[in-house]
Amino acid sequence: MNSPAKIPSDVKAPVVPGILIRVAALVCVLVTATALLGQDKNPFAGDAGAAKLGEFQFRINCAFCHGLGARGGGRGPDLTRARKRDGNSDAEMFTTINQGVPGTAMPPNGTTGQGVGMTEEEVWQVITYIRSVQVKAPPQPAGDAVHGKQLFYGDANCSGCHMVEGKGGRLGPDLTAVGMARATDAIVDSVRNPSRRLAPGLLEATKEFPQEYETVTVVTAKGTEIKGVTMNEDNFSLQMMDASEQIHLFDKVALRSIKKSRTSMMPIYGPALLSDHDLQDIVAYLQSVGGK
Repeated sequence: MNSPAKIPSDVKAPVVPGILIRVAALVCVLVTATALLGQDKNPFAGDAGAAKLGEFQFRINCAFCHGLGARGGGRGPDLTRARKRDGNSDAEMFTTINQGVPGTAMPPNGTTGQGVGMTEEEVWQVITYIRSVQVKAPPQPAGDAVHGKQLFYGDANCSGCHMVEGKGGRLGPDLTAVGMARATDAIVDSVRNPSRRLAPGLLEATKEFPQEYETVTVVTAKGTEIKGVTMNEDNFSLQMMDASEQIHLFDKVALRSIKKSRTSMMPIYGPALLSDHDLQDIVAYLQSVGGK
């Protein structure tokens, strides 16, 4: 048997620095994580069984905002539409569900207290469910968007308090994206029953609109009564906007009284004030803007 070849004593084996080994290991971890979380294809696409499991997860984690059947609720958009506000592909939906949408009521997965959070597999199942109930083409608004725009800036005077694409008032929420973000029934209800979303129980951080739309009435040291909506507040000061959009900043100790109300400053637009037909036209206008 031949003896193994001997390495000459003057030849040294290469030495790999420990830092390079650690970097290589980190790269492997990142590549693996990217492959799992960044894949652009749903592994359950078209799987009816996975869609059924996804419906169960949706009811636990998503229906509170998006409604049963994913048709939209008071705070979450209609997900049965073919065109999604924050991305249409499965990969984009996966990112939206996991990371949330900053500045909106859509929180990251598992941070709402609703449900227990979802695994990667369960998120893909939810997406499969959403695809199973998604309409093939976006429905055409039933109303007349052109007439709705005339009403919004005219006789209905919606623009007195609400802004669309930078035009209108500031006392109420900006409605530029509401047509895409909210179901038709939710928009109609907010007009017919404007105080419903200001009711007690919707004070959590992920509710649709922040606290500044709470109605507040103050009486100054001179006895002047001012009514408006809360803009900012802490233990010592109160900032509010009155009905003429003038902003006031008060030291609380200098006020005679502060009274808050869960009744919206928006008037109730009943059928006698705004017909169902005209309201339908206004909704069609908002949907035409939100769908851009």
